Amino acid sequence: MPVPVTVALSFKTVHEIAAGHMPDMAALLAPFGEAPLLCVRPSSEDPDWGGPGAVLNIGMNDKRYAELSEALGQDAAALIYMRFVQSYAVHVARLDPDVFEEIDTRGSEGLAAALAAYEDEAEEEFPQDPSKQLAAVLRSMARAWEGTTARLLRQAKGAPADAGLGLVVQKMVFGIGAGESGSGVIQLVSSTSGEAQITGRYLSQSQGRDALKDDAEAIFLEKDARGVSLEELAPEAFEKLIAYTRLMREKLRAEMQAEFAIENGELHLLDGVRVSRTARAAVRIAVDLANDGIIPREEALMRVEPRALNELLHRQVDPDVERDRIGTGVAASPGAAFGKIVFTSTEAQACAARQEPCILVRRETSPEDIRGMHAASAILTERGGMTSHAAVIGRGIGLPCVVGASDITFNTKKRTLTAADGRVFKAGDVITLDGTSGDVLAGAAELVEAAHDGAFKELMAWSDGVRDIGVRANADTPGDAEMAKNFGAEGIGLCRTEHMFFEDARLTPMREMIFADNSEDRRAALERLLPMQRADFIELFRIMQGSSVCIRLLDPPLHEFLPHDKAGHRELAEALDLPVSDVTKRVEALGEYNPMLGMRGVRLGVTVPEIYDMQARAIFEATIEASREGEPLVPEIMIPLVSARREVELVKTRVDAVAAAVRTETGKDFEYRLGVMVETPRAALRADDIAPHVSFLSFGTNDLTQMTYGLSRDDAGRFMSVYVQNGVYPEDPFHTLDTEGVGELLEIAANRGRASKPELVLSLCGEHGGNPESIAFCRDAGFDYVSCSPFRVPVARLAAAQLAIRDKIG
Repeated sequence: MPVPVTVALSFKTVHEIAAGHMPDMAALLAPFGEAPLLCVRPSSEDPDWGGPGAVLNIGMNDKRYAELSEALGQDAAALIYMRFVQSYAVHVARLDPDVFEEIDTRGSEGLAAALAAYEDEAEEEFPQDPSKQLAAVLRSMARAWEGTTARLLRQAKGAPADAGLGLVVQKMVFGIGAGESGSGVIQLVSSTSGEAQITGRYLSQSQGRDALKDDAEAIFLEKDARGVSLEELAPEAFEKLIAYTRLMREKLRAEMQAEFAIENGELHLLDGVRVSRTARAAVRIAVDLANDGIIPREEALMRVEPRALNELLHRQVDPDVERDRIGTGVAASPGAAFGKIVFTSTEAQACAARQEPCILVRRETSPEDIRGMHAASAILTERGGMTSHAAVIGRGIGLPCVVGASDITFNTKKRTLTAADGRVFKAGDVITLDGTSGDVLAGAAELVEAAHDGAFKELMAWSDGVRDIGVRANADTPGDAEMAKNFGAEGIGLCRTEHMFFEDARLTPMREMIFADNSEDRRAALERLLPMQRADFIELFRIMQGSSVCIRLLDPPLHEFLPHDKAGHRELAEALDLPVSDVTKRVEALGEYNPMLGMRGVRLGVTVPEIYDMQARAIFEATIEASREGEPLVPEIMIPLVSARREVELVKTRVDAVAAAVRTETGKDFEYRLGVMVETPRAALRADDIAPHVSFLSFGTNDLTQMTYGLSRDDAGRFMSVYVQNGVYPEDPFHTLDTEGVGELLEIAANRGRASKPELVLSLCGEHGGNPESIAFCRDAGFDYVSCSPFRVPVARLAAAQLAIRDKIG
């Protein structure tokens, strides 16, 4: 291939340069001949991890300026020299960029001003020795790569802390001449969709035009509005360019973007980098490479970062609804989300702990905000563009992001956003961000689910053919179940029934049950809830026909279903025909000092058994009804917050009795499985006592982490960043599973449980279940499946496949 003379420096060499150990500069320069003009380009281990920018025209000095003035003209030579001085000053000597940006003259005057500014700021003359220039450039780029900021940015994209950087030293090709000359880039696929499409741009410098002048003619590779294309200007070079780029795709086994120059009609290839791509494009490219026989399917699966699927899967604002636009900015990362306005990363983490969606609002983000960005549903910044910190990180983690929203007034002290029309939005108000269009909308806009194309479905099918651990979804509503099924979940691993009782039609009978004085009155109130609960389960079973559905019995304390203010007490008193004083006393009596460790979960089932009796009956009657239309269902019933074997025995006895009664009443037989949600350390430690009485153990790592650490997940965000920064914890244990502490409890429970019951099914159903690291732990511990939110199901499927492939290849 027509590549200019090039010397590549390895990761190891660059690391040594950063440490101050320079290579033999004479030997490095020898291949380039006398007085070369060079460029240094970065070549990181993974292009998506970024790196320092290329530095051009190294070797430019007073002598070369005089020579180029004769060959190219003084203005062109001065511009080349001046731009090198500016680049060297800012990126190598680390001088104030404002000083050089203020130089607005061109030609020899601008060059003289730039050299004078350098000498004034650096207190030394601009270096004239090409060897010293090159050494300084190499040292600067190597140290920039290993700096703290660059490392944090890489790690946010999944790079290891010691990720390598290579540097490529290359002879300059200007793309200037009497014949057709210029420079550009080309790629054969769309960076947005990954579909075949020749795209790129070519900057023509032919017919004696000055190099790099602002009025140089920009020409797209395909015909533009003027009807001009590179193919017409230089047909032979264009044909070779397409052939070389296709050859790069085949030999380098990746879709590549080629940087090229043309001098007097002759083609030079300067660089080849992997095509930048959205998650959608990454999936399409990997699948097409596999289908074309360039890479095997297993490698295609390894080419897609599981977390990047979040971008592909994010929802969009419904195009048919009216938009209440607050302002607009740069659409930096696609997708849409709504949530409460928060102004700090700590607030964002606190919202995430409470499972409340939030929009992180900042003037601009920095590496210190990364944790809050992970916790938020979307990011809005006042400043920045497509390459700003917020934009880069947002795209990297698949988070909707709008930057540069300058028509909105940000007041971080008063914690408000003021729209151009004067409306003021405070912290806690709900807004919607459309990262696809750049719109910021008032309120919670109607969203539509992401579309999944054929390439995505094909990749997921390949994943399912490789992975060796099941993936279910946490789904509480029919809508969640539909979404879970669409995303390929093998069933529902956690259905939280408490969400079904908060609808207005159900809340009143639920409260009547809470206020009942005896078992008979409680049953009477629950009789009204039974048909509603049964209908819920019938719909879930029909949606998930043929798949397992695991239903957790009521978990939260009863006071959560009661109003907490006087107005609510009055409404409840009216609904129940009771004095307000009686309602207030009952609400106060049900209050607890620490409700999350109070009368909730199985403790409700033991002390108010009528609730679980009603739920069990609803499940069994729904099982019979849903089985009429399809294959027989085997529902799974999960007891929450267990800490003792006797709790399981008491609940199991009543559930078995309800099952027997339903069989007798209906004349229909059915099967079901009873299990325990392991959320307390004691349940994990006593798993050998509990296992003989159940079919499965499902680990609720949210509460288990909370109890193991003695941390409130609602409050930990206030200090967690400080703890992580000081190395107390390697990561927020509510974000990433603690495989040492909590993980040891999981392993103890798994080993002891299966020792007493070998066929015991094990699963993880906390939000950790969607993390690739947690899935790896569960595979190693012999778990049968993980369960996570519906949107994370494809992430988990792909992550599980990648883990199986890594094990296979060793």
